[in-house]
Amino acid sequence: MKRRTQAAIRAVSAACAAIALAAYVAQAAGQAVTVTPRKGDDFRAVYAGAADIAEGKAVAESSCAACHGVSGQSAIPGIPNIAGQRAAYFYLELKAYKTGQRANEAMARSVKFLSDDALVEVSAYYASLEPAPPAPLRGAAAAAAKGSTLQAAEAATSACAGCHGEHGVSATPGMPNLVGQDPKYLAAAISTYKSGQRKSDMMKSMVGTLGDSEIKSIALYYALQKPARAQTPAQGDREAGKTAAAACVGCHGEQGVSGNPVTPSLAGQDAGYFATALHDYKSGARSDPVMSGIAAGLDDRAVKNLAAYYAALEPKQPPNVRPPLSPAQWVERCDRCHGVNGNSIDPRIPALAAQRFDYLEQALRAYQTGARKSATMAAMADVLSRVDVGALAGYYASQRARPVVYVTLPCQ
Repeated sequence: MKRRTQAAIRAVSAACAAIALAAYVAQAAGQAVTVTPRKGDDFRAVYAGAADIAEGKAVAESSCAACHGVSGQSAIPGIPNIAGQRAAYFYLELKAYKTGQRANEAMARSVKFLSDDALVEVSAYYASLEPAPPAPLRGAAAAAAKGSTLQAAEAATSACAGCHGEHGVSATPGMPNLVGQDPKYLAAAISTYKSGQRKSDMMKSMVGTLGDSEIKSIALYYALQKPARAQTPAQGDREAGKTAAAACVGCHGEQGVSGNPVTPSLAGQDAGYFATALHDYKSGARSDPVMSGIAAGLDDRAVKNLAAYYAALEPKQPPNVRPPLSPAQWVERCDRCHGVNGNSIDPRIPALAAQRFDYLEQALRAYQTGARKSATMAAMADVLSRVDVGALAGYYASQRARPVVYVTLPCQ
């Protein structure tokens, strides 16, 4: 009877006012907004009173404390802090576990036999608690928090400089220039060495352990460098090569600068590498039906002439290539929804401040793989590199979490 009375009070509150809430962040002057529920929103956990919260504590002790603790401050790797989490968001996630919309075997077992009222009450209880303090980051987590995609890519390319030259401008005959290429092409080329589609024991050993995001970051780093011709000699007749190059313009562009992001630019390329590539297409060592057909009709002199012509051309910066966002720029974008420093003032959106580093990393990767479903979060996370994920997780884990007070505004 008592629970039915509490539920009825919540229902009246929800119905009264296409209710609006004034949200105030504790100890953060000026952060006050009005939150108006949209059609379909369920704010019952936000409207909950003291009796609901007391009932929620009992639910927490029996169903949640083993992992999250009665305090809601996790001491288990990968298990999130939930103290002070926003009530409406918390309830919706519990409901998603119960319906199977969000997959987690342990959580599904925990909520399987809980009533909807119990889910509302336990959400209200944990939302009412003091949030966890930020935990000091140590070791790999501390290093990840200071990461930058471009800095990490630059560090990774130090292993490439011995063959491909400083900043990707080759000074070694037979070694390709890496500057002046669209990052999509260069990333795809690196991946073919990793997969073994292109044969090179040295390259495979160099790139074999790189993840997709690391490969993309390295390709972007080289695309952002100042283009320059390879600092290597070229033998052959440039004028004869220019005449023969008329057959190449359709794919590789005027003056050897490709307009297609998946087709390489040839301007400024090392002549020895260029010639070897054509011979490999001719012999079948490299596979591409179009290039194999073209190379089949070229003799050694024609190959040298083409190589000399393209080596003498000035490479250009690929169009529409921009530096990756810095950690601070990513934080600015995340704060638009999740609140300043991850202190959400919308009860439908989770707070991130002082969340466990390992859990935040895990959550972002789950959105990247599709293990967690959210069109908005998938779009945001999809373009994050491994370094970005670590930097964002480290930033928000280090922020002070601030509780939010919601005040129900009078009905109009």
